[in-house]
Amino acid sequence: MTDFEIKEEQEIEIPTSLPILPVRDVVIFPYMILPLFVGRDVSIKAIEAAAGDNKLILLVSQKEMSVENPLVDDLYAVGTVGTILRMLKLPDGRLKVLVQGLSKARIKNFQQTEPFFMGEIERIVDDLQPDVSLEVEALMRNVKELVDKSLALGKSFLPDIIVLIENIEEPGRLADLVASNLGLKAEQAQELLEETDPIVRLKKISEILSHEVELLLVQQKIQSDVKGEIDKTQREYFLREQLKAIQKELGEIDEKTEEILELRDKIKKAKMPDKVEKEALKQISRLDKMHQDSAEAGTIRTYIDWLVELPWSKGTKDNLNLKKAKKVLDEDHYDLEKIKERILEYLGVRKLNPKMKGPILCFVGPPGVGKTSLGKSIARSLGREFYRMSLGGMRDEAEIRGHRRTYVGAMPGRIIQGIKTAGKNNPVFMLDEVDKIGMDFRGDPASALLEVLDPEQNYAFADHYLGVPFDLSKVMFITTANLIDTIPSPLRDRMEILNLSGYTAEEKVGIAKNYLIPKQLKEHGITTKNISIHDSALKQVITHYTGEAGVRSLEREIANLCRKVARKIAEGKDKKSAITVSNLSKYLGVPKYLPEEEIKKNEIGVSTGLAWTEAGGDIIYIEATIMKGKGALTLTGQLGDVMKESAHAALSYIRSRSKSLGISSSLFSNHDIHIHVPAGAIPKDGPSAGITMATALASAFTGRAVYKNVAMTGEVTLRGRVLPIGGLKEKSLAAKRMGIQKVIIPKRNEKDLDEIPKYIKKDMKFIPVETVDEVLKNALSKTTKKTR
Repeated sequence: MTDFEIKEEQEIEIPTSLPILPVRDVVIFPYMILPLFVGRDVSIKAIEAAAGDNKLILLVSQKEMSVENPLVDDLYAVGTVGTILRMLKLPDGRLKVLVQGLSKARIKNFQQTEPFFMGEIERIVDDLQPDVSLEVEALMRNVKELVDKSLALGKSFLPDIIVLIENIEEPGRLADLVASNLGLKAEQAQELLEETDPIVRLKKISEILSHEVELLLVQQKIQSDVKGEIDKTQREYFLREQLKAIQKELGEIDEKTEEILELRDKIKKAKMPDKVEKEALKQISRLDKMHQDSAEAGTIRTYIDWLVELPWSKGTKDNLNLKKAKKVLDEDHYDLEKIKERILEYLGVRKLNPKMKGPILCFVGPPGVGKTSLGKSIARSLGREFYRMSLGGMRDEAEIRGHRRTYVGAMPGRIIQGIKTAGKNNPVFMLDEVDKIGMDFRGDPASALLEVLDPEQNYAFADHYLGVPFDLSKVMFITTANLIDTIPSPLRDRMEILNLSGYTAEEKVGIAKNYLIPKQLKEHGITTKNISIHDSALKQVITHYTGEAGVRSLEREIANLCRKVARKIAEGKDKKSAITVSNLSKYLGVPKYLPEEEIKKNEIGVSTGLAWTEAGGDIIYIEATIMKGKGALTLTGQLGDVMKESAHAALSYIRSRSKSLGISSSLFSNHDIHIHVPAGAIPKDGPSAGITMATALASAFTGRAVYKNVAMTGEVTLRGRVLPIGGLKEKSLAAKRMGIQKVIIPKRNEKDLDEIPKYIKKDMKFIPVETVDEVLKNALSKTTKKTR
């Protein structure tokens, strides 16, 4: 008889109180023999207490394996009473204990928790079952067959256990024996332990075994497929080697050799620099020694493809005919004389010095002024390829310099990709939105661009992927930006800044007539026989339906007109549509923008200023009034800090000159002053409203009206000096639109009058001034009207 059978047959009396041993990650079933390694003090003391008495102990599983010092609530209420068969003390202080489960038991209450757990227990007996029915017998047979199947599919069971399973006739015993050898999760095993109905327990075991068999079948299929693939690969390898041997005997070239020869021929035709060719041939030699299906061979092959496809020696010949180039530029863009002149200068120098390095230009201007399209025109005028790359939102330095080949999926940076796409080594390369480059933990793309945009360095640009220098000095780089302030100063220092300040209304009319209207007519399938747009209507569209420096919104509004006409034609109304000021609102709706209203007469305390906006020039009216009070100054109209400071400076100057202006000094202390700039919902700021505020204040205090046909721009100092301003061209245009006849400007801006078109200066007088006294002399009427 085996020990198992002896213990089974002997009736062992189980006391009502026993030491309790918490066990982790295992559930012990009746008749299960298991070695345990005990190391916790509370567990060692429980084992010693049981060994010194009747060798019986209650084995209870923990709910959480990670709990080192379990409390009462951390233990399951149902466990198995076991007997200690053997006990051995290990050198590290732990105990190795061999236990056998005898019977299930439930903890009624804990009698002690220190120095070990001791509890009152009650034995759990399985529900009494009638004689084994056909259904139960079939269930037991099914479980045994499932055990055999899982054994055949690779599940490991001890041989003695298989013998016992075959001979057991009790359903509860069979369920417990199978459960204890399936390696179930602790929660699943505890659920089976607590089930007192043997038939239910056996059904659950049957379900678990069925799932296990399905898993084993899938696992076997996967292993079989993998083995089949390995066998197939080995077979193909042997066949390929045999094919090579046959081809060698016949004097034929195999596929790999043919590929190597083809790559060597491409390298020769690419006319690479010596250093690059040496690296390419080195990689070819490495590829030749590798198996063509290896992962590294694919990486090397891709790298060589990049090297041979780059235009190391392929370039386009520049069109050095200056007259032809000017004609192309004039065809594509209206005005922009400075930019065109700069391109023609470059062509002139190229004609005299063919080895000249490409310039690096930066077009700065508001959206829609034609920065990107200007780059295309430059490429067309030079006869070069054009490539555009957007830098907006770029944050990864590798986008510029590429990834090192050690990374999976590595590729060159977008500069080298662009050169490859262009197919020539001297394209016009546009870097759009250079002012919107980001920066994060992956690096600073703006710093990486320093090498690209430096003519002293980019002749040997090192892309991380290529690992060999590429000459970018022949490339003509053009960058674009909306604002220059956000471009890092080292990057800005490497570029030649060309400002595109925006178009005047007259220029927009010319652009619309020469470019936008023909383009939209073509896109909408109509001709001049179907539609005509009067110049006055175009100006109305520009001033009342768009508010921009460029022409994008203007193009959209023209497209809107074309769509309306196209629909009429599609509906069978063939009559030509004439767009005029009177019927414009029928096509485009009510005006979206309303310009400032012209002053009807000379007024006291109201002066006309000139302002620069992103949409071009505009006029602003500054109003000043005084009233009885204590000398307080109120500023309204959403003024920025700079304009507020200008107001204080203007007031201080007027007070300092009160005697010469004939203003009583008591007037300042006995009156409050209010300065207001209309259109209060629009924020305003800038350093060019100082003399306008000073004029309004002087008018209010002296009672002398401001001439309605005089506008002005300039900053003021406490000493009455007039400081220079920017945007004179746009401001002058705004003055002309409003019918202003005289414009007062700072003396130091007199040089800028040369850049203002003649049609703007016609019928308009510019008065350069150095002091505020000169401003007041030209802006205020001689007569005084007492209003206070």
